Amino acid sequence: MKALTRTRSVGGSLVVTIPKEIVKEESLHEDEIVKLEVKKVKKDYFGITKGFGPYDKKKDRMMGHEF
Repeated sequence: MKALTRTRSVGGSLVVTIPKEIVKEESLHEDEIVKLEVKKVKKDYFGITKGFGPYDKKKDRMMGHEF
């Protein structure tokens, strides 16, 4: 089973919480040793520039220059 969870700082360490659905499914108990696979989630910035027109290199280079 997979789940997303957020890290938090406790002392000098980072801590993650295991969702209760996983605790139930895996029959986990306090002080048990578990194996974790850590993968950083990449943010998806698709659509962040919605509304911007096409890039015009020549026009953009001329911005800020007075003639």
